[in-house]
Amino acid sequence: MMNGDQEIECQISDAALDELAGTRGTASMARQAQFVALRDAVEQIASDIYDSGPMVKGRTIRIFTKHISKEQS
Repeated sequence: MMNGDQEIECQISDAALDELAGTRGTASMARQAQFVALRDAVEQIASDIYDSGPMVKGRTIRIFTKHISKEQS
């Protein structure tokens, strides 16, 4: 994710990706395709988390199932 010209590192758990996709137990070799398909939603969630938290240089945004609302999945 980018904030202006600053790159913000983001991570999403496998369980959160599955929750967002409405699936369970996606094979590891299918994760990249799953992420690409859901990238816009993942980036929006990461942006919301970033905007709601403290501005800390070097902070990594981590997305877990608790961050996936029922409307998103």
